[in-house]
Amino acid sequence: MYLVSTRGKARKINALDAVLQGIAEDGGLYVPERFPRIDVTQIVEWSRMSFEGCMARVLSLFFDIDIEELEDMAREAYASFSDRDIVPLQKIDEGEYVMELFHGPTLAFKDIALQLLPRLMSKALEGSGEDAMILTATSGDTGKAALEGFKNVPRTKIGVFYPNNGVSDMQKLQMITQEGDNIYVAAIRGNFDDAQSTIKDLFTDPSFISDAAKQGLRLSSANSINFGRLAPQIAYYIFTYGRLVAAKEIRPGQKVNIVVPSGNFGNILAAYYAMRIGLPVYRLICASNKNNVLSDFFESGVYMIDRQFYKTMSPSMDILVSSNLERLIFEITGRDPKAVEMYMNDLKEQNNYRIRESDKLELDGLFFGDFADEFPTANTIKETFEQYGYLLDPHTAVARTVYLKYKRLMGDDTPSILAATASPFKFSQDVLRSITKELHEDAFEAADILADLTGLEVPPQLNELRNARMIYTDVWDKEFIGDVILKRFGTGAGRRKR
Repeated sequence: MYLVSTRGKARKINALDAVLQGIAEDGGLYVPERFPRIDVTQIVEWSRMSFEGCMARVLSLFFDIDIEELEDMAREAYASFSDRDIVPLQKIDEGEYVMELFHGPTLAFKDIALQLLPRLMSKALEGSGEDAMILTATSGDTGKAALEGFKNVPRTKIGVFYPNNGVSDMQKLQMITQEGDNIYVAAIRGNFDDAQSTIKDLFTDPSFISDAAKQGLRLSSANSINFGRLAPQIAYYIFTYGRLVAAKEIRPGQKVNIVVPSGNFGNILAAYYAMRIGLPVYRLICASNKNNVLSDFFESGVYMIDRQFYKTMSPSMDILVSSNLERLIFEITGRDPKAVEMYMNDLKEQNNYRIRESDKLELDGLFFGDFADEFPTANTIKETFEQYGYLLDPHTAVARTVYLKYKRLMGDDTPSILAATASPFKFSQDVLRSITKELHEDAFEAADILADLTGLEVPPQLNELRNARMIYTDVWDKEFIGDVILKRFGTGAGRRKR
């Protein structure tokens, strides 16, 4: 399948080339030239397979790779997951199901795509004389998942940049203790949007691209702007729907709601893509934290980033510039690249844009957006544990808070799938404080108390961090990141002056 740019000025390329390219030359994001279609019978049939089998068939809709090879990639990618279902499903109330996406090596939903992306990248590099230099901005979870996926992968180098003081203690430790011969990790002074815009600008900087190419390095990304990140996420919505049918919780063809905590909009966009290829969806519920730029957008049709930025206990959602929203804008405008470019230029020049009324009507028919502040989020963690014995991390608690509000407002009893995006132990201090009101400065002490309280075990991946050596302690101003990258990964010959 060919992919095209949301801004219409870049040549169309196949999906594997898009994995290497990351972002289009015109600054747009790659999207399918057309959406393939599957029916409910296929969805149910694929979900009777293993998750790896279902993943292979979803990816085959976009990538020109044999099914058998895709299945091998998936089996290798998910061999280290702690649950053999990969994305197990928990029923916590009538019509309410939690899809657990955090059983991978870094305990976050990013593992689903980022354990597979290196294998797609290696496939794309076959026959190429270049190495891939993967640059990634992270609000917490993407960084570790990308590092774990790409560590020591031949012909790849990966640099991960996170906002200084903008991730949880566990998230930071996971990144700065990462071992591997081909990696670099550093903090950027500022918030996630500063990190994201800095990295994104490098992809369209001719001088930086030229200097990297002179050193045999081709830029790519592990962020969800890369189509290779987005495509694997479609599979778990397909798989989970079929599992609900198999469990006789829903009828084949019955519509469901999908509830997703969202910052950069990639995870809920994957649910939208799943719907476009055939998944029966009634409503996509987009949950924001106090940085409620997305919920304001769904309410008003205005996307405005000139606002106060908040640090919250759901740091992976502390984002004001949601990159993947551009892909949705492309669809609701009738795939009009001129409209997309106009909106994105307005965002760059005026810090906001307003979509047309006709575009807003497209959104209203499918999406519901709202946000949850810190107190109701903490209360949801406490009440969900006390009522159901189920422990939520802060991001998933944001989603459930918004979902319960949606049910009260709309009276909608449609069966609903909540995307649980991270292990609660990655945010042990905030989860424990939500339940007991106890504040513990030490994340490991809080994790131990939380384990005793809940009868759950601290994940071994976090226990290993207790005595891990801190390897990466650099903190940079964003203006120097291009030079830092070239000096770290290149020969130094192409280093630029800024």
